[in-house]
Amino acid sequence: MKLQTAQIQVPENFIDLGRGDPGLDLLPLNLLHSAAQDRLSQGDNEFLQYGTEQGDGYFRTALANFLSQKYNFTVDIQTLFVTSGISAGLDLICTLFTKPGDTIFVEEPSYFLALKIFADHGLKVASLPTDEHGLVVDALSQALKESKPKFVYVIPTFQNPGGRTLSQERREQLVSLAKEHDFLIIADEVYQFLNYTQEPPNSLASFVDSEHVISLGSFSKILAPGLRLGWLQTHASLMQRIASAGVLDSGGGMNPFTSTIIRNVIETGGLEKNIADLNQIYEKRVKAMDELLRKHLPQSEFATPHGGYFFWVKIPNVDMTELRKKAKENLTDIRQGALFSSQDGLKDYMRLSISFYDENKLEEGIIRLSQCMK
Repeated sequence: MKLQTAQIQVPENFIDLGRGDPGLDLLPLNLLHSAAQDRLSQGDNEFLQYGTEQGDGYFRTALANFLSQKYNFTVDIQTLFVTSGISAGLDLICTLFTKPGDTIFVEEPSYFLALKIFADHGLKVASLPTDEHGLVVDALSQALKESKPKFVYVIPTFQNPGGRTLSQERREQLVSLAKEHDFLIIADEVYQFLNYTQEPPNSLASFVDSEHVISLGSFSKILAPGLRLGWLQTHASLMQRIASAGVLDSGGGMNPFTSTIIRNVIETGGLEKNIADLNQIYEKRVKAMDELLRKHLPQSEFATPHGGYFFWVKIPNVDMTELRKKAKENLTDIRQGALFSSQDGLKDYMRLSISFYDENKLEEGIIRLSQCMK
């Protein structure tokens, strides 16, 4: 009998439309098997030692080349730091740049598990509104008259859960305010490369020279979550503080073993191909979800996302916490909007995902939801 953790376990015949991870059929086992076999056959065992604090230099070189091509601007290896994923990166940033009681700003809605990390660090969270162009920067400007945050946490591209993308103009305004008021911008850019019908603006990593931006990336959505591998990109003035953290003095750089295998995946073109394959699959699922919602939940209000994983759906006057209870009774699940609110709002919203199931399962799940509504 195979044991499963709560992170991946789904009961038989249960359809969880809320989960934000790739389906098992999308995890590239053969690609990673080949990369690991190639790397482990070379007779060099240095990657089994404690790693350098900033991360393996060969891996960061491969990553810098890959990002330079994808971003259309040159990424310097010295601006890159290897993490064990977005969550570990966020936790490290909170440890180094905040103390309990500090204020931070987040979007409303925002990624609910990031809110939990901020709560673990005792941070005071103040929310800022969003619209179809992402974070409302005018609202940020007004909020800065009342308090000064340690940082503003944003998911600028195909946001989780809203699916919206921060416009180029607002990105520039955000960085200008950060310099003027001396706060950090923590940009969670995990969906930057998952674009299906619209090219996003430049990554906020393009602003690291401002000395106020830390951009976070991850292989969880573009390769496999179990790798627990990601990166952050920032200016040397901030990098010095990050790379000198006590956890690195003790344990060395993060994930040198995985880094050397993913270096092979990058250098052989496997990562680029995997992203292209995912984009083709997810684009079809977005189209299917759009059609399914219009057909089976015509009372729903949503904007079709141009990338990422999520549909952010409003059904006026419906308490999604109650709907979720009924859905579970019907072997289906969603994520209620209140999870993504730092001010106990968004109760008539739900997050639906296209990442885990194919079109047939998505259809079955939406039909079940519509039956719960009736």
